[in-house]
Amino acid sequence: MAQLGLGLAAINGVRPHRVRAPARTVPVPIPPGDVNRKDHFITKNGLTYAGSHLIIDLWDAKHLDDRDRIEQALKDAVEAAGATLLHIHLHRFTEGGGISGVAVLAESHISVHTWPERGYAAFDVFMCGGAEPRRALPVFEAAFSPGRIVIGEHKRGVL
Repeated sequence: MAQLGLGLAAINGVRPHRVRAPARTVPVPIPPGDVNRKDHFITKNGLTYAGSHLIIDLWDAKHLDDRDRIEQALKDAVEAAGATLLHIHLHRFTEGGGISGVAVLAESHISVHTWPERGYAAFDVFMCGGAEPRRALPVFEAAFSPGRIVIGEHKRGVL
């Protein structure tokens, strides 16, 4: 039985040649006093965990088909949160249609999916270490002028 996802070449016993870019690493500063700790778990209010994952729904929002505005909002949100941007990738589905993408961070990620025809955007903001994901909220409010915001938060990796 053929393995899923390998395609016809693998079924015939031929492995396709894939060229991969070399891995890129970015140094992440370690807070003073934590020089021997490299997992970037944090302790706040007596709770130790990997980081906070915000689920943000913007309703009645504007500019959700504007790729440049979304990219700038992601960059501004990363900076506001004190995170380290590694890469942004955005995809437009059709002209005037939705945009999906991710900002890959040294501290984790911010993802976005928009439905301009509904005035709706879904953002996930997960950050570990000293980054503060809640600081991304005013950036998204300023960029997209939502009429309503719904926020959920989950602590990831609670010890």
